[in-house]
Amino acid sequence: METTSTSAKQKRYDDAYMRMAQEWAQLSHCQRKQVGALIVKDQMIIADGYNGAPSGFPNACENDQGETHWYVLHAEANAITKLAKSNNSAQGATLYITLSPCRECAKLIHQAGIVRVVYRDAYKDESGLDFLKLAGVDIVQV
Repeated sequence: METTSTSAKQKRYDDAYMRMAQEWAQLSHCQRKQVGALIVKDQMIIADGYNGAPSGFPNACENDQGETHWYVLHAEANAITKLAKSNNSAQGATLYITLSPCRECAKLIHQAGIVRVVYRDAYKDESGLDFLKLAGVDIVQV
């Protein structure tokens, strides 16, 4: 059973990591939405990401009509792929993200072994959150 002091401490950390994820979102070149993500394990940030074009592509996320290019990576996908290049594992980690995950990213989150997702704003389609809840992932909105 979690004590009040433990949950208050967790809330402080959740708020701090969310502020950091928001700062990370500011690095995105996307005009429509700027999303930031951090993967935290054992009280260490092991990966970070923001939505944007893959390496080697122009930074512009949208075309002249304001539509997002199909190849733009979501923040959580960017963090997970960055993690895949490292020696770290997301097994048992927490994902902090400024916008709740879409259903495609939700599959990656579950498959990567992330057990907790903390988000700020809700994405228009909540099927990603529904999938994660079904998979037993702890979901927290701050």
